Amino acid sequence: MKWSRILDEWPLVEADLHEVYGVDVGAPGLLDERSWRWLRLRILGLLSADSRIQRLLFPPPEMPTPKGAGRR
Repeated sequence: MKWSRILDEWPLVEADLHEVYGVDVGAPGLLDERSWRWLRLRILGLLSADSRIQRLLFPPPEMPTPKGAGRR
């Protein structure tokens, strides 16, 4: 997984961090008080949680359409 792909989707990551972990990365000083490792582990955790970034990067396989579906 390339970090640039994750960082390109930062608004999704930021929303997921708040929803999943209750972390508001916009809070003044928060990222100054935490290490890169702390943030990295939480972002990686989002990839194994039901999150926006996980669904974007690893979409579920499409279900095959049954024969005749959609016909009336």
